[in-house]
Amino acid sequence: MAQELPPCGLYRTVKQVGSIEAGRLVYFHNHGNPGPGLYFPEKWNANRAVFSANGQTVPDDFDPRSIKSIPAEGFYRVTKPFFCCEKKCTQYDTDAMVQLGYNGNGKGILFTPEYSNGVIRVPERGSVVDDDAFKSLVQLKFPEVEQKNDLSLPRGIVVH
Repeated sequence: MAQELPPCGLYRTVKQVGSIEAGRLVYFHNHGNPGPGLYFPEKWNANRAVFSANGQTVPDDFDPRSIKSIPAEGFYRVTKPFFCCEKKCTQYDTDAMVQLGYNGNGKGILFTPEYSNGVIRVPERGSVVDDDAFKSLVQLKFPEVEQKNDLSLPRGIVVH
């Protein structure tokens, strides 16, 4: 590989890479064992891709221009109004909070959270957006915590 490798992260293939066709969502890992590789999503959880532990190493003639970096999945703030696509099916307004995810083709999907009874809920259905939408999004600093499977009770309740 004569060219410098891109950083690890989310990408969309824009040209075929070995046996991997263009138009696929992949995670590129530039320092894998036995070498740099592309990993595919095996499922989605809460609108986020969960990538396989096993990937495919890139060929020796790998061209980094064959993959296009795409923004990280997560929560974003809309900085200026835009429509999802040329058909103008859905408008996103300034300061709206959205969750960015992707489909298997690496196309962005925006999910609009809903607030009800003190709980923010993110629906499982969203709108596919053109790549131009990314320039109108700023990622929010949103702390993530691992769910623990321990028993959690309100204060004052004693279990015996």
